[in-house]
Parts: sequence; structure tokens; C-alpha cells
Amino acid sequence: MTVPQAQMRDCPACEAADAHALDAYSPDPWEVAACDACDFVYLRNPPGHAALVEDFAWEKTYEAKKKSSRGSTPLSPLIRSIKQKTGLGVRNREGLYLDWFGPGHVLDIGCGDGRRIKPPMIPYGIELSRALHAEADVYMREHGGHCIHAAGAEGIWQFKADHFDGIIMNSYLEHEAEMMTVLRGAHRALKPGGKMFVRVPNYASLNRKIIGAKWCGFRYPDHVNYFTLASLTRAGEQAGFTTELVNRLTLPVDDNINALMTKPAHN
Repeated sequence: MTVPQAQMRDCPACEAADAHALDAYSPDPWEVAACDACDFVYLRNPPGHAALVEDFAWEKTYEAKKKSSRGSTPLSPLIRSIKQKTGLGVRNREGLYLDWFGPGHVLDIGCGDGRRIKPPMIPYGIELSRALHAEADVYMREHGGHCIHAAGAEGIWQFKADHFDGIIMNSYLEHEAEMMTVLRGAHRALKPGGKMFVRVPNYASLNRKIIGAKWCGFRYPDHVNYFTLASLTRAGEQAGFTTELVNRLTLPVDDNINALMTKPAHN
């Protein structure tokens, strides 16, 4: 496979041009770097959307990483134990979505096959993968909504302002090179008081610090942003959201950050 050449991008969080490479996490030809201005960690040279649709689609890189790392999560038994003892992670996610959003219009960005949104919620989606978009659109139209085939930063602006009761970004924002564009678009598309669930890999996790380059959160080149709770919160603030951490008790040993972002009820 020929890797497409990509121009080094500016920091997606603050737009600063200067960054220093994190060599331990930068397998050739990819460069993971930390911004010199805000310390945000990101992939500087991601391929374009066309390559992400075909050669580096997330469903392909996920399977490749799973095979190469064999999970690479020795802390997983501890995390599961904590979640079981605290009750976190026991309840199905669809039930939480209904609690957070109510029986209204809900958008899933990077929706996969589209089935995360269940009735009485009305499902809408944005999906870059052609095959998954086709599957999601059929399901969503059967339940009153539809799915747009586009990158998230483009598709989000095709919906009306103040339209959605809730938005889901489940394992999506780490893939989006134009993350501030999509966050600002999500803020526009949400109704005042609306909420958005965001799940991203936790770059600050103890597991990443122990495992290093073998950490399950590193996927090249479709993971282009690497968040800590602080950097995710700052990005949300820049777009107009307040952020509440969902997995408070497990965060230090959890490979993911689960957060609920809220659009203020009034400006």
C-alpha cells in the first residue's frame, strides 16, 4: 500500500504551528506530536478523507490493531472490577442516551451501522464509510431520520440550527482532523440545553503510561487526536460547551474518557 503524502498540520486545538515530535509514538511515516503552545497531542500528517474511506477506514485499522497488540491492556481486569463494584458500565448505553436526551431528535456522528439510537429517539447520523453509511441510512429512515454520507466536519453543517435534543460522538472525535469545526457545528445544531455524549481514548490513562507505544489507543493513521480530560474540556469550552465527566471513579485507569457536554440553555 502506498501511503499518501500529507502536509504537516497546525495544532487542531489552538492552531499553533510549532510542535515537537513524540518519537516513541511516531512509527514511520506517521508523526505524533505535542503542541508547543497548548501541549495538545495529535497526528501531524494524517491522510485525507479519501484514504480514510478506503485504505485506512476505522473498521480496518481497528482489526489490525487488535491483532498486533493482542489488546495490550493488562489493566483491563482491574478496570472491569472497579466498574462492577461501583455499578459503572453495567447499565446499557442506550438507556443512558434516553435519560440524557429524551425521546427527541438525536444525531450520531461517526454512527457506524446507525443502531446506537433506539426508539423512542429519532435517529440521524453522519458516516464516512460508504458501506456503513448505506446500512445506517436504511435503519434510520425506517425510524424517522436519515444518515448523511460525509466527513463529520462537513456533514454537521447540513443540519438546521437548534435541531437536535442530543448528539453522540462515540469513539469519533479522535478520528476528526477538523475537530473544532465539528464541535462548533455540533453546538450550533443542538437545541439550547441540549447535551452531547463524547467518548475518546484517554491519553492520560495509567495504562498508556505503562505500556507506551503498544497502548490500545494508538491507531495509525485514523486516530489523529489524543485527548486528556483537560484538553477535551478546553476544546469543549472553545466551542461553547460545559463538560461533565461521566466515568469519574475509573478515569485514571480507564483507557477512555466518557464525558457529557452541555449547550447552555441561554446565551
